Amino acid sequence: MTYSLVGRDPASGRMGVVVQSHWFSVGSIVAWARPGVGAVATQSVADPAYGPRMLDRLELGEAPREALDALLLNDEVRTYRQVGVLTPGGAPANHTGPGCIGEAGHASGPDCTAQANMMARAGVPEAMVEAFGATGGPLARRLLAAAQAAERAGGDVRGRQSATLVVVGPTGEPWRREVDLRIEDHPDPVAELGRLLDMHDAYAHATAGDELAGSGHHAEAGREYGAASRILPDNVELRFWAGLAQAAAGDLEAGAAQVQGTIDQHAGWGVLLDRLAPEIAPSAAAVRAALGRAG
Repeated sequence: MTYSLVGRDPASGRMGVVVQSHWFSVGSIVAWARPGVGAVATQSVADPAYGPRMLDRLELGEAPREALDALLLNDEVRTYRQVGVLTPGGAPANHTGPGCIGEAGHASGPDCTAQANMMARAGVPEAMVEAFGATGGPLARRLLAAAQAAERAGGDVRGRQSATLVVVGPTGEPWRREVDLRIEDHPDPVAELGRLLDMHDAYAHATAGDELAGSGHHAEAGREYGAASRILPDNVELRFWAGLAQAAAGDLEAGAAQVQGTIDQHAGWGVLLDRLAPEIAPSAAAVRAALGRAG
């Protein structure tokens, strides 16, 4: 009762899954990925155990087709299963059991596999594969484009409810995910995924800014905070820290004005400003003085 795409970016080694369904909390069931090992979507009459069991087999060196066939062989309900899997290299593998509710099917590209069941009309997996291949940029954006294409192609015959987007890197602890977004219950979960992906990207810049500021690179930190604020210009937290970074980089007047704007929006930011020590925000004292605050 779902559509999904499992995809990879060979240049970076990243892998991920995007999924949407008219079912609550679809991401907790369907999407599985492990850095440097593989990514799996398990759906239709979904058995979540396919995720970790498949990843374990892949980590031991089995190819996607070999691992998938081994699990299906001993599965008495395989006629209703739908699964897609890939690793950092080699051909993806997929399965659509003949008992899956139509419209149902799967399609593969060089670096992805898409699978769908209970769709409004045929062609959803093909539309997803085409959009994934035609979209540039980071893997997360390509996965989102595939989900958007699925909606344009008809999507789930029942409508929409939940969605997930997961990306893992080429290395790292098994639990680590670079992107992990879940929409549990929403009238337009794919659109909400897009909004949250913008937030993810903005906060990634802000986190980089924090690290740069912590090491004394305030000019570079200011550029990261500025990039974050440009992605989400209405986000008060990003504007607050961007203002402090701007002041630390030498533009006290503009930075203080930006901080004052956040205080005007919510007085708590003034309380926070008064609490900031130089080790946390080196420009806080200067901004307080410029705004006439005692600190």
